[in-house]
Amino acid sequence: MISQRIPSVDYFRGFILFLLAAESTGLYHNLHILFPDNAIIEQFFHVEWRGLHFWDLIQPGFMTIAGSALYFSTYKRLDNGATYGTLWPKVIKRSVLLFLFGTGLHCLSRGKIVFELWNVLTQLSVTTILAFFLLRFSIPLQIAASLLLLLLSHSLYVFSEIPGFDQAYTPDKNFGSYMDMLLMGKLSGGHWIAINCIPTAAHTIWGALLGRIIHRTKDKRAVLKTLFSLAIIGLVIGYGLDWAGIPIIKRTATISFTIASGGWVTLLMGFFYLNWEREKPHIQVSNTLLSFGKNSIFIYLFFESIGPEWLNDASLIFVKGFCEKINLNEPIYEVINSVFVLGLISIMAVFMDKKKVYISL
Repeated sequence: MISQRIPSVDYFRGFILFLLAAESTGLYHNLHILFPDNAIIEQFFHVEWRGLHFWDLIQPGFMTIAGSALYFSTYKRLDNGATYGTLWPKVIKRSVLLFLFGTGLHCLSRGKIVFELWNVLTQLSVTTILAFFLLRFSIPLQIAASLLLLLLSHSLYVFSEIPGFDQAYTPDKNFGSYMDMLLMGKLSGGHWIAINCIPTAAHTIWGALLGRIIHRTKDKRAVLKTLFSLAIIGLVIGYGLDWAGIPIIKRTATISFTIASGGWVTLLMGFFYLNWEREKPHIQVSNTLLSFGKNSIFIYLFFESIGPEWLNDASLIFVKGFCEKINLNEPIYEVINSVFVLGLISIMAVFMDKKKVYISL
């Protein structure tokens, strides 16, 4: 029975949301301007095409932790007398809302009505349904289903013979780009692919399985052993496929990328579990991360809409005015403004947590 929240899951989710909030303030961009050749700051940007930076793990982490949350919320309701049949309407409603919010955020960023399917929420609306459908089945069957999705996606790219879209690992010349043209009549400009929801469904499915392992394994050392073992397997297979000729490309979610990133995310989850599944954490971290984790969807929607559209500019009026008086140049006060806005978002998250105001779909 699930009777309480899992701290490691909430902290990990909060960690991802905090990093996304920092991006929405322009912090990484502004730091890059201030320190253009810094190798650490470079890790907070996507690889242009082939390869993997730390920032390429955020979306897989987001979808993995969504799968874990789906597992815990589902089994908590099942413990309270619900059935899978009665939960389906709620899951479908959640997926519809995720889809609408995801496409809506594209409209806000464009400043006009557009139909674009590249937002992580839009992708999650599909992967949530797939992961929920598989929840009731055995672990081997769920793993098999996730691998089947990866092989399906890989086959569509590799065996495509559509003129102009038959180059599996070339930007805008692959099967995913063809589907974007078919679905939306345009390409993303950043080589992102809408049907990435097929391979990245594996992340949500694996997240649910990780939640299952954490929930049903009483021995914490056994949980850690399983998480770290799975992480190593994922990294070896993912990078092995890359070495064998299937390149790690996030923008098309190649099979090598999906498995390698799954390995890295599982490794991170293992470290979070190691730190927080005990009475006293090894490393003390501000409870701000916990506050982000408890209200993840609302906070994500907040900083992806109000944040860049209004809050950053409003805050800059005051930060810029003060910094100019003490002779700080633009790159510096832009970084200060980003940190200030991130602080405001954090204060909001903590305030809502203290008042127990949790908004979910």
